[in-house]
Amino acid sequence: HVQLVESGGGSVQAGGSLRLSCAVSGLTISWKCMGWFRQAPGKAREGVAGIGTNGVATTTDSVKGRFTISRDNAKKTLFLEVNSLKADDTAMYYCAAKVVEGSCSTVTAIDLWGRGTQVTVS
Repeated sequence: HVQLVESGGGSVQAGGSLRLSCAVSGLTISWKCMGWFRQAPGKAREGVAGIGTNGVATTTDSVKGRFTISRDNAKKTLFLEVNSLKADDTAMYYCAAKVVEGSCSTVTAIDLWGRGTQVTVS
């Protein structure tokens, strides 16, 4: 049974930082493309950052230089460091995985989703 469980969200002031974590069970994450997505109220879910099977990380332009994705394969955990937070970063943040080979940069490519962790910036 595969599970993705996010944690680390919270309420912070603008300029603050958080470290989001995604604990994975039932899946070897080193073999999978994994990413973080977010969804603000009334908006579509969007990709924030991804990390491929080769370890190459990418981030969307709006968070480039502020957000960093990483993973600990041994601990089966995916991370997202979020710094210099802005009000526009307020959203539910979701951990995502693609089970089969391929990119995980779009919502339609994702096979597995966590339930999300809320980030609120005031």
